Amino acid sequence: MMTESPRWFTSSYSSNGGACVEVAVNLVTARGIVPVRDSKCVDGPVVDVRTAAFSAFVAGVQAGTFDAA
Repeated sequence: MMTESPRWFTSSYSSNGGACVEVAVNLVTARGIVPVRDSKCVDGPVVDVRTAAFSAFVAGVQAGTFDAA
């Protein structure tokens, strides 16, 4: 049972017309997860990503690992 509700956050980089994801970083300390959802479907599914995996993903994005060739 989750005692704290997710507080959703959309990145400032997400001003591209709505194709965004939202994360709820307020659950990192208490649960060790980062919930992720589609900003266009707020009542849709939520993916719980472990903190270490999410941190690695963000580091890869910042490093350009996923840039299109």
